[in-house]
Amino acid sequence: MKVLSVSAIVIIIDQISKLMVKGISFSYFGFNISGLERWQKISILGRVFNITLVENPGIAFGINLGNNFKLLISVFTLVATLGLLYYIFRNREKKLIFRLSLALILGGAVGNLIDRTFYGVIFGYAPLFYGKVVDFLDLRIFNLFIFNRTFNNYVFNFADVSVTAGVILLLFILNKQKNTNDNLNSNIEEALVENKD
Repeated sequence: MKVLSVSAIVIIIDQISKLMVKGISFSYFGFNISGLERWQKISILGRVFNITLVENPGIAFGINLGNNFKLLISVFTLVATLGLLYYIFRNREKKLIFRLSLALILGGAVGNLIDRTFYGVIFGYAPLFYGKVVDFLDLRIFNLFIFNRTFNNYVFNFADVSVTAGVILLLFILNKQKNTNDNLNSNIEEALVENKD
């Protein structure tokens, strides 16, 4: 299960980067990172890429279903994460690239689950499972119209990048497998036709 070390690395990078941007203080140890204010922006590449602190109370694309669904979303994410961990364990004999794609998705899911589960308590604004996901990678490239909203900037985090990379890798693997199966089926059909002759 060495592939889970990839998930652990994603979680560590994700959480450290979020705490650096949001800021955290452990006064007992004399440790303090001031972080950014909400919506405070640090320009990296002009108008194209910034570091901007955004706290997402909802799910993907900032969709907020309200407080009544917060616990349900958090519990669903926890159950899905445990299911994915079990699936990785069950498929531990499969190819590394397949398990790597799942490990990237798992690491990203856990990274955002930590925010939803614990950040409200850690930062003193909400009970357990009612926290907000910290996003800060602010990219402005093109407009996207989805869910009756126009998006012209996308604010995300390393966990989101990891999930996206894992899904793209998984789709690539499944597509390659489908093409291999299609070629195999075609070869079998050709062989059957030749044998009839």
